[in-house]
Amino acid sequence: MSPSKLLIAHFMLLLSNMFSTTLHASDPPLTMDYYAKSCPTIFEIVSKEMECAVLSDPRNAALILRLHFHDCFVQGCDGSVLLDDTITLQGEKKASVNKNSLKGFKIIDRIKNKLESDCPGIVSCADILTVAARDATILVGGPYWDVPLGRMDSITAGYALADTNIPVADEGLLSIISKFLYQGLSVTDMVALSGAHTIGMARCVNFRSRIFGDFEQTSGSTPNSETYLGDLKSVCPAVGGDNNIAAMDYVTPNLFDNSYFHLLLEGEGLLNSDQELYSSIFGIQTKDLVQNYAADSLAFFEQFAVSMVKLGNITNQDSFVTGEVRKNCRFVNT
Repeated sequence: MSPSKLLIAHFMLLLSNMFSTTLHASDPPLTMDYYAKSCPTIFEIVSKEMECAVLSDPRNAALILRLHFHDCFVQGCDGSVLLDDTITLQGEKKASVNKNSLKGFKIIDRIKNKLESDCPGIVSCADILTVAARDATILVGGPYWDVPLGRMDSITAGYALADTNIPVADEGLLSIISKFLYQGLSVTDMVALSGAHTIGMARCVNFRSRIFGDFEQTSGSTPNSETYLGDLKSVCPAVGGDNNIAAMDYVTPNLFDNSYFHLLLEGEGLLNSDQELYSSIFGIQTKDLVQNYAADSLAFFEQFAVSMVKLGNITNQDSFVTGEVRKNCRFVNT
């Protein structure tokens, strides 16, 4: 290994050790059969509602996955991202990292209403969102995983934490890694979970700097990449069109597969934060993982399932003391 690579590897080890005492994803009091007696229809209801949502618009799968991720990275998976603003509570929805980026709240509302009819006051919104994220993934071709349950809904939200904890599109690799490590998620988890970008859309404001920056440098001047870049610039001009959208995986935008990793190999990641996984000089480990998941879709699926369980296990310990099962996912019970 060259001296520069040794230096980078040493830095990554120091970064990992720095966050080793702040792990959040560890053995929460969750069980597989939490609702077996109190609400045995939970999985059937969530699955049916998610099937309707994804059939009506396949993009809904990505919306729910994103909601779950943004929830878990702020105060743990406690349903805090679902809370609306009130006179006494500032929710997370209007934080800059979430505003104009999070949708799918009405889908969770519908699921909650169905469950309140079947098992009133039993199933937490945090658990609903976690199960819905799993079902959303399956419905667009992704892997299955068992979802431990028993989360409580937080009575607080983390407006400021949203902008602090959640990675953004133009963030550098080391900063993103540090945010995952803080949550108790490894570099392997980070790369696997980033693979969720194989579905879903991004707003122009989040990829403008990429397509007018180093896109040509990473992708080369092949006819395909030049055509793709031209299409992106027509969707996202240098000025204006901030809310125009493009698929993060233009090859199979509505199918959960490993195409996203192939795009990174070609230098065609839509977001800077995506392409950094393969192209950053600090990405020794991440580059190997990208290559592995591009070559082996089964390896990606298996790791994604494992990492999603770890993500869902990031819990808000305070919620098990002060939390509740909300009657309406948008508001704390009165």
